[in-house]
Amino acid sequence: MITSAQIRAARGILDWSRRDLANSSGISFASMMRLESFDGVPASNFKTLEAIKKAFEEAGVEFIGTPEKGAGVRWKLDE
Repeated sequence: MITSAQIRAARGILDWSRRDLANSSGISFASMMRLESFDGVPASNFKTLEAIKKAFEEAGVEFIGTPEKGAGVRWKLDE
């Protein structure tokens, strides 16, 4: 599962606004604001977080670590 800090960090890597992420993920702007205000894993529908994660991954962001230890983001490494 992804954390609110990872969402904010991934937006920063991509230089995306909340509106950009909302458009890319199909999630409402209001939901984006709510999700980013949490500490840790946001209380949200699993499908919502998956849509956000997928939008970031398609843009080249990789999620690393776990919410309990070392959660972060980075550019996806070429394989």
